[in-house]
Amino acid sequence: MNIALMAHDGKKELMVQFCIAYCGILAEHTIIATSATGKLVSDATGLPISLYMSGAQGGTQQIGARIAYNEIDLVMFFNDPAHPENAAAVAEICRLCDMHNVPFASNVATAEVLIQGLKRGDFAWRDIVNPKKR
Repeated sequence: MNIALMAHDGKKELMVQFCIAYCGILAEHTIIATSATGKLVSDATGLPISLYMSGAQGGTQQIGARIAYNEIDLVMFFNDPAHPENAAAVAEICRLCDMHNVPFASNVATAEVLIQGLKRGDFAWRDIVNPKKR
């Protein structure tokens, strides 16, 4: 599965801690992330992560395009609601995930549910319904 990671500045440390806790599960998948989030997670976990631009510089749009092209299977975008200026980016990624049936977590509680489902194989339907071009 291809997993996208993004986090607003106030939630980056939470994303790092989450990825440390679930490093074993994440290691079995391909991970992409916006640059600052991905670098922090990679440094803390040793996971190989493909880095995109920073969210503010176009990384959110790059990941959004990959969602639209059915190249992402799960998105974790830890949102910081204390900064409403970031709401448009979260709304756009959420909209794309809804359009393309991609599981989406905007907080650690939902991410916990999704990562446990990933561990159990609950998202194997993504390969059936949306086969990847090989």
